[in-house]
Amino acid sequence: MSRTALFATQWSAGKFWQTLPLVLLVFVTFGQPGMAQEKERLLRTLTVTGRGEESIPTTISEVSLGVEIQGKTAQEVQQEAARRSSAVVAFLKSRNVDKLQTTGIRLNPVYSYTNNVQRITGYAANNTVSFRITTEKAGTLLDEAVKAGATQINSIRFVATDEAIASARQQALKEATQEAQKQAEAVFNALGLQSKEVVSIQINGASPPPPPMLYRAEAAKLANSDASTPVIGGEQEVEASVTLQISY
Repeated sequence: MSRTALFATQWSAGKFWQTLPLVLLVFVTFGQPGMAQEKERLLRTLTVTGRGEESIPTTISEVSLGVEIQGKTAQEVQQEAARRSSAVVAFLKSRNVDKLQTTGIRLNPVYSYTNNVQRITGYAANNTVSFRITTEKAGTLLDEAVKAGATQINSIRFVATDEAIASARQQALKEATQEAQKQAEAVFNALGLQSKEVVSIQINGASPPPPPMLYRAEAAKLANSDASTPVIGGEQEVEASVTLQISY
């Protein structure tokens, strides 16, 4: 490398290091106000959470029922369970229930114990189905299902329609947002401050809790009863919460 080139390189490096503090000073001078303003904006915020709740009637019953048969041999037990289950399913289809589906098919040995010796004494078959029906028709339908061959009523859950839940969710969110805004206004008024803008919104939840009732009964008792089985739905709560962060 020639002395001229070396001198030019040294001069450029020296000039760079001489001007670097000036560049940093300019950056800090112009950068600090913006950073300070952003920090102040983040610090001067109020966070409030509002909650909304809607009650809606549970007009739909989700029912689980089945047939249980016990006998000496696996073949006869399974055949009888299949015959009765087919009759129950045919009956439910004739009543146009919604979302009818098989939820379980089981065949298990029945054991007895004598002098610590295990011995198979028979077999038990259990077939279950689930479906939906309007709650006002559920009682009569359960009685008729038992007459058709059902021997177990496993559970009933009362729920609202999907449309009602969606509408209630929207209303609960609206109420939660309005409550959060009222809370913020009360705080700002008390402190003599002026709100500027909502800088963040968080929806913490907007879903219904589990259905409110679980019911179980022995179908044999219902079959021997002359009275109709009463089935009465209740209400379902749909809750929502909204968190607002508001600058001032």
